[in-house]
Amino acid sequence: MNSEREAVIDLAAIRHNVHRLRQVAAPAKVMAVVKANGYGHGAVPVARAALDAGATWLGVAHIDEGLELRAAGIDAPVVAWLHTPASDFESAVDAGLDLGVSGWELDQIAEAARKLARPARVHLKIDTGLGRNGCPPQLWENFIGQAVAYQEEGLMRVVGIFSHLAVADETERPETDDQVDRFREAVAVAEDAGVDVEVRHLANSPGILSRPDTHFDVVRAGVSMYGLSPFDDQTSTDLGLRPAMTLRTMIAHCKDVPAAHGVSYGFKYRTAAATTLGLVPLGYGDGIPRIATGGPVAVDGRRYPVVGRIAMDQMVIDLEREGIAATDESVLGRPAVLFGPGDEGEASVDEWAAAAGTINYEIVTRISPRVPRRYVDGV
Repeated sequence: MNSEREAVIDLAAIRHNVHRLRQVAAPAKVMAVVKANGYGHGAVPVARAALDAGATWLGVAHIDEGLELRAAGIDAPVVAWLHTPASDFESAVDAGLDLGVSGWELDQIAEAARKLARPARVHLKIDTGLGRNGCPPQLWENFIGQAVAYQEEGLMRVVGIFSHLAVADETERPETDDQVDRFREAVAVAEDAGVDVEVRHLANSPGILSRPDTHFDVVRAGVSMYGLSPFDDQTSTDLGLRPAMTLRTMIAHCKDVPAAHGVSYGFKYRTAAATTLGLVPLGYGDGIPRIATGGPVAVDGRRYPVVGRIAMDQMVIDLEREGIAATDESVLGRPAVLFGPGDEGEASVDEWAAAAGTINYEIVTRISPRVPRRYVDGV
């Protein structure tokens, strides 16, 4: 190990996943979604790996995330789609970012373009049913008219039309059919109004992998690009994907304790017999959910569930062997792996998600900056 604790990011896995998604989505192009610091993997290194593998667009939530990519010298098309009235549209337009627009932003973006004497590139978002941002269908025709007026004034170029799927991870749900229909209707309205649509994008990771009818011109690859499955009933391996993050540390303490010894805050766990405990120096301050008691930690090829409450900086495993702390069998300093691709018997992100009652997206995204990222090219 290069550090006391680290998240090892395999950029070869990122490239592999992008190649896989390109195969599935063809002829649609792939937008690599690198918001939230690349789902915790590192936005800039992941973006570069994805572009090397043939992704042609990048997607982020916030303008400052897009500006970070530009500051790193990345000049590929970048779409940022989540804004507030305090968003820096002027910097976005100046940096050549594409901007997702749901309604109110249109006037502010036009004003920024007017100040810079540079047309903004916008993607108009229709709410097809998710109920977050996006223009309501009853306002769509008027919204398109406003955008076309600004385009005719030379203040913006309507590059794309997009929306977002709500339940594509549940493949039997009929609502996805409804969303596809509404999206097609919205695109037709825009085209009838004179919009020359360059890109239509609707599919997220589950849409890419299960609904070819959602692919259109560009697909937005989020969790799948990081090698994780968006489905409850299919694993990464089932989908031909490779998890890119391995979270590892080393055992910080090893000690023998008697039966009925309490472990961690609240004594929610007491040892069933005399045993040896191992201390793992990762906790909720590092992004491990406090609720994830039972999450697996692999030491010397064997998995041990976390016992007792997870604390801010540490958690405990019960080795279920008596009296080994002062022997050659002590695990002090031994590598401890929380999750990885599974090559060496370590657990998956999905197992930690199950322990926390959440989804794999959250587990990787919340790994904190206190955990150094180390980038490798094949592990």
